[in-house]
Amino acid sequence: MYASTSPADLYRHSLRLLLDKDIPGWVGLWADEGVMEFPFAPQGWPERVEGRAAIAAYMRHYPDHIDPHDFPDLRIHQTTDPETIVVEMRGVGRLVETDSPYDMTYIAVVTVQSGRFTSYRDYWNPLAVLEPGVDFIRGAR
Repeated sequence: MYASTSPADLYRHSLRLLLDKDIPGWVGLWADEGVMEFPFAPQGWPERVEGRAAIAAYMRHYPDHIDPHDFPDLRIHQTTDPETIVVEMRGVGRLVETDSPYDMTYIAVVTVQSGRFTSYRDYWNPLAVLEPGVDFIRGAR
């Protein structure tokens, strides 16, 4: 099913899975050797997560801490590499622990090969993790 899926369509599908809180389904979109990178990660947070199993561990508690409601302002840019897209978007919802609003702007560079994510560089705002209730990776560090 995924081999013929465009990177943009796979990315849109991944957002639907996050909204449905289907983390196993989301992790299933990854290649075994996939890599997530966080170039702006604050001290104590991972800068790189390698392999589908590590990505699953990193994302395991996501829905317990962040309740996403929508990803508005989604803009997907094609690059000269047909396997790579640049994504601009916002994630809005609530922080589960504090019931406070969650509103984060993201820019990601995403590469897909054979219908699976192989690379995801996430340029998110590291100051946002200073808010109570955001530390969903406590066990992954």
